[in-house]
Amino acid sequence: MILFPAIDLKDGQCVRLKLGDMEQATVFNDDPAAQAKSFEAQGFEYLHVVDLNGAFAGESVNGAAVDAILKAVDFPVQLGGGIRTLAHIESWLDKGLARVILGTVAVRDPALVKAACKAFPGQVAVGIDARGGKVAVEGWAETSELTAIELAQRFEGAGVAAIIYTDIDRDGVLKGINWPSTLELANATTIPVIASGGLAGIEDVRRMIEPDAKILEGAISGRALYDGRIDSREALALLRAAA
Repeated sequence: MILFPAIDLKDGQCVRLKLGDMEQATVFNDDPAAQAKSFEAQGFEYLHVVDLNGAFAGESVNGAAVDAILKAVDFPVQLGGGIRTLAHIESWLDKGLARVILGTVAVRDPALVKAACKAFPGQVAVGIDARGGKVAVEGWAETSELTAIELAQRFEGAGVAAIIYTDIDRDGVLKGINWPSTLELANATTIPVIASGGLAGIEDVRRMIEPDAKILEGAISGRALYDGRIDSREALALLRAAA
């Protein structure tokens, strides 16, 4: 079970959004690479990064910040936001990313996702972001008619390394992870699921190690880490003890 610290990039800075709204961004660090090094020093084993500008623009925007992160740390990094072509995927993996996260393109062009999984086995994840149970795309600006489970099941057997499932209605507001929806999705697919959106404190970390949640690959924490609502040493010790 992995606890992924999150770095969300907006205009080259490390921020957290509220409910996915770019106008409600709190800056936590002007130096994303330094933030990444801090997370690595705290003992985290895997980093989750999102290019927020890229998610809206449909192409990588904060590439320089991601490059700096990759040069600064040794632990694996996964990146989402604006990655929409095989060329983009290959370029990022060549730079040292452990895996890329495909979101909008998973809805718009599932064949590309399947081709990427075949070309880069174990290095392609799918980001499923839902609002009211329906999948949102284009940096959460548009909502589709697809449910999260319907989208996940499109990729059964395709070789997707993981699904990052975010409940947008909880993202950045510290309401706690939507465990019923997350576990429903995890039980509806054979693809490993990572919980995201709303992780509020150590109680969510304790919930991660309950028997029914062990089906998950892990969970992502953003604001709760930055606000000090979670002590990283306590959280990681809990997970290691459970393992």
